Amino acid sequence: MGYVFDPAPQASAPVAGEIMRLPVRRIFCVGRNYAEHAREMGHDDREPPFFFTKPADALVEDGTTIPYPSGTENLHYEAELVVAIGTGGRDISEVDALEHVYGYACGNDLTRRDLQTAAKKAGRPWDMAKGFDRSAVVGPIHKVADIGHLDQGLIQLTRNGEVKQRGDLADMIWSVPEVIACLSGLIEFAPGDLIMTGTPAGVGALSPGDTAVVSISGLPDLSVSIADE
Repeated sequence: MGYVFDPAPQASAPVAGEIMRLPVRRIFCVGRNYAEHAREMGHDDREPPFFFTKPADALVEDGTTIPYPSGTENLHYEAELVVAIGTGGRDISEVDALEHVYGYACGNDLTRRDLQTAAKKAGRPWDMAKGFDRSAVVGPIHKVADIGHLDQGLIQLTRNGEVKQRGDLADMIWSVPEVIACLSGLIEFAPGDLIMTGTPAGVGALSPGDTAVVSISGLPDLSVSIADE
């Protein structure tokens, strides 16, 4: 079968210790999954989980410098644990959920906060606030076989060396097994799906010239810089 024009390259992420890369199929994101962040955004601690998506080709790797996105005057960082799915499935139970995880990575869910706020007020989708080009910063995937499962420990973000977010993975409102079980009741997972699991309190703005570094216990740091105008 041919195509009328060349298809886009397969989006992928590096895998620690491997030459081969992980092909990325879809990126799912969990909204407001830490209690303090939910409160800072004006919501209750344990609302039912909800999800949004980013396109796979929004991926940005560690150490990249990206241009300040168009259409916003309030670009925000959000430090997140990323889960890479290795085995697909639907209606996965919490008990079996971790068997579907291939590995973990640091992530930064870049957000056009002003566009998100306007969309919320108007009852409109968040797509242009969350799913824009280069909005999914994801570090190398570290296999469960090498590091085990991550369910507690530091999650932190610094901006230009200053701590802006600091929490614990154990503070997630909805754990990784709960997220997988819930989301798999809505869609069928396939290998290469990623889940960005939510961010702790302390989200804030990035400006040209800034560097944001995400740190999660058990994983190497993830860095992204905003090009200086």
